Amino acid sequence: MKSLHNVMLLLFLVFSALTCFNQNITDNTGRQLKTFTNPVWNGADPWMVKHNSDYISCYSANNSIMVSKSNKMTQRGEIKKIWQANASGWNRSCVWAPEIHFIQNRWYVYYAAGESGPPFIYQRTGVLRSATEDVFSTYEDMGVLYTGDHPTDTNSNVWAIDMTILEHHGKLYAIWSGWIKQETTDTTPQHLFICEMENPWTMKGRRVLLSSPNENWETGGPLNLNEGPEILKNGNKVFVVYSCRESWLVEYRLGMLELINPDGDLLDQENWKKTGPVFQGNSEVYGVGHCSFVKSPDNTEDWIIYHSKKSTKPGWERDVRMQPFKWKVDGTPAFGTALSAGKSLNLPSGEK
Repeated sequence: MKSLHNVMLLLFLVFSALTCFNQNITDNTGRQLKTFTNPVWNGADPWMVKHNSDYISCYSANNSIMVSKSNKMTQRGEIKKIWQANASGWNRSCVWAPEIHFIQNRWYVYYAAGESGPPFIYQRTGVLRSATEDVFSTYEDMGVLYTGDHPTDTNSNVWAIDMTILEHHGKLYAIWSGWIKQETTDTTPQHLFICEMENPWTMKGRRVLLSSPNENWETGGPLNLNEGPEILKNGNKVFVVYSCRESWLVEYRLGMLELINPDGDLLDQENWKKTGPVFQGNSEVYGVGHCSFVKSPDNTEDWIIYHSKKSTKPGWERDVRMQPFKWKVDGTPAFGTALSAGKSLNLPSGEK
């Protein structure tokens, strides 16, 4: 009986130690701090936006679009399927990287999809609109967005993925990754384009080339890519943080465009300054990319949400991570070093 008691005591102590290691640390005053470790969940192309006190995330699964709402950054809350691809049509397959934006008191989801694949040569961008302010309301399919050079000829549409939305000085802009012209192979270089929008589901005028993979840190592999553009703001400064190199390789990384004159023309490529890489992997974290940005629950911290590869093997097995970042004295972001899996991080400030 005594030996059984000792075994039970030992198991209790081990369990208690593991629990403390995974959930709590203390600072130099003995105050207990709640922590978490990366990765936070499986998946890729993480999109998260803070709306009031909730964190809304959006992702694709089995040609459907899922939305989650949680009061925590590090945990998904209630999840609902808001859209399922039809058995026919331009968007029946290959549903990729949706983003959800709250614009003019409605939720809009921008997603890439195609007729079939591989090869992934049919990808276009579609938009969904919520019926109400409730993120879990029903959604109306607003159709495919035009992302080519001849708006009056809808048959001239061009491959487009990873669309995001920039609101600036009362105007709405779409930024996405696309091809110069429609091709018959998906081994085609990708560029970033921008276009002003008439409303959240209609382009206004022609697209403008914003960035091409032409720097030495954007090139060097089998396929040159600029994709996954995301908006980051700091006061009156506006940045487009995007992914480059190959998404299936460890060299995947982040570059950045900075708007030089916030009062100038956003459709002028010369009004954007390119810098990079601004965030990349290392010997323990592989192929970081396709990020989004949110404030902590109490709005005192800035966080980057991103995915990374699970191994050095080429492919798309990825997980989602998050970590805080700071700002340099010149107002540009300092993302720091990608932190290894299992490293304890303090919970976002204000998260209970």
